[in-house]
Amino acid sequence: MESVERRVQREARAMTRREVITKAIAGELSWMQAAQVLGITARHMRRIRHKYERWGMPAVMDQRGGRPRRRRISLGTIELLCRLKREVYADFSVQHFYEQVREKHQLKVSYNWLRLMLQEAGVVDKEPSRGKYRRRRERRPMVGMLVHLDASTHEWIAGVPKRDLVVALDDADGRILYAQFFAQEGTASTFAALASVVRRYGRFCELYTDRGSHFCTTQEAAAGPDPEQNGQVSQALRALGIGQILARSPQARGRSERAFGTIQGRLPQELRLNRITNYDAANRYLEEHFIADFNRRFSVAPAQKESAFTQLPGIELDLVLSARHERIVRNDNTVVFRNLILQLPTTRQRIHFVRCPVTVHQFANATLGVSYQGRLLARYDSSGGLLPATPAPNKVRAATAQRPGRPKHAVPPPAMQPPARTQTPHFSARTPKPGESAGEKMSLITNPPLGGRQTCTTAAQLTPPGGHL
Repeated sequence: MESVERRVQREARAMTRREVITKAIAGELSWMQAAQVLGITARHMRRIRHKYERWGMPAVMDQRGGRPRRRRISLGTIELLCRLKREVYADFSVQHFYEQVREKHQLKVSYNWLRLMLQEAGVVDKEPSRGKYRRRRERRPMVGMLVHLDASTHEWIAGVPKRDLVVALDDADGRILYAQFFAQEGTASTFAALASVVRRYGRFCELYTDRGSHFCTTQEAAAGPDPEQNGQVSQALRALGIGQILARSPQARGRSERAFGTIQGRLPQELRLNRITNYDAANRYLEEHFIADFNRRFSVAPAQKESAFTQLPGIELDLVLSARHERIVRNDNTVVFRNLILQLPTTRQRIHFVRCPVTVHQFANATLGVSYQGRLLARYDSSGGLLPATPAPNKVRAATAQRPGRPKHAVPPPAMQPPARTQTPHFSARTPKPGESAGEKMSLITNPPLGGRQTCTTAAQLTPPGGHL
């Protein structure tokens, strides 16, 4: 028989449902407020309202009245199923166990009910979630709008330790813009890839990466990336005006993941066929053969022929795409960086840099540099030794560029100069007046006579026979 507590609970729920619906009909509560009180959705409340308007109050009340369900499975059957799964069919899957129950034990239960019952009883584990619905993202219409940057660890060369292959991929046409092997993916490999792409093609719009520690930081565990990123890579991207997109899941980077699947199925075999046994030769093979062949076979035509790449003339990419560390110059014009003492050389701009705030740069090629107010002062090797000064790549290109139609003489030919003219030391040079010839000897004007007429006497006439005045 039905227990008193269950009957009281059922009647209380029915009274509450009837009372709330009555107040909603009378206008004392809105239908949205009634839905909140009953703990149902607004959509279900609209169904109840339509039923009431059509059939009245009995249509919206529970008509079971405490009668038990006709197809309710007994408690003994549930205990038998749990015991069979634990003791006899422990290593059977749920589907396999369901087949045995139906055929050998003649228990007529549905598969879905059996699965849910075993999960609620703790006999079997719940199946992992299939994930949420994901929609395929269309390619960007123009090249240079979005670049994928990712790395893959694989045994690229048999018998050699694994390395990371860093690949930059254009989203619009699927071309490989950059590919190199590195011992480990990190900030240095990212800067090397960005510098190569920007120098060769120009600045692009956005960079799509995973959430590696060198791309972003996360303050709380199991939380998303911080809204404001101030890492080395993030600062460099902001300086270049390139947006940063962080993937939320591996499925979001499906385009680059599929590209790596193709590369892993081709590159190791080609390296073995060409007898390449070290990664330096493998990098050369990538640059000279593999990238061009991959782009020829697997790239697609973009939706628009225009390009979103823009050139960046006059920008020191080496300074922007480097790990930067602030330091203060000591009294002996040295900078201390990670147990290295970097001696600053003399420059034409300043006598010294004592107590000046400078920036120490870690370049992608493992060298160091010191800059002051955006100008590189010196370069150093990994041990702190001063390297010879080399002009920036942008300045070299600007100095060697020739304008169209301009003669290609390294030094312009000297202009024709008139022969030098000797002057008589006894007379000072003066500008000839109108009517006088600059090529003739300067005449001396004597005092005019009374008639107002001037008489001119040349210097030859005044020279005595002895040669002196």
